[in-house]
Amino acid sequence: MSRDTFEYAVLRVVPRVERGEFLNAGVLLYCRQRDYLGSRIHLDPERLRALDPTADAAAIERALQAAADVSAAEPGAGAAGREALGSRFRWLTAPRSTVVQPGPVHTGLTEDPDAETDRLFRLLVLPVSA
Repeated sequence: MSRDTFEYAVLRVVPRVERGEFLNAGVLLYCRQRDYLGSRIHLDPERLRALDPTADAAAIERALQAAADVSAAEPGAGAAGREALGSRFRWLTAPRSTVVQPGPVHTGLTEDPDAETDRLFRLLVLPVSA
């Protein structure tokens, strides 16, 4: 099976933008050759409270879900969700100063973009198991 290039970015939650502290809460992966744009999200409420006990977890969950909805082209995702895959990935990874921010875009090679999304999600977002 051939390997194709992909781009990915981590979605970060920055509960207090002025402090710049963040926790990883999602991953986006785009593979043009496989016509693939995928995402996985997970907000760890304990880690969020450690950064900011007053953070609105429900609002942050909604913002993360909105990014996942744009990625999946869900009907309620608005105009951004109707764009082509590459345009949606670029829109989702554009720098912003909000509570949910994309990290830098990185690249790699994969035979299976969906499995790679799962691998990066486990590696970069889910809590490390003991």
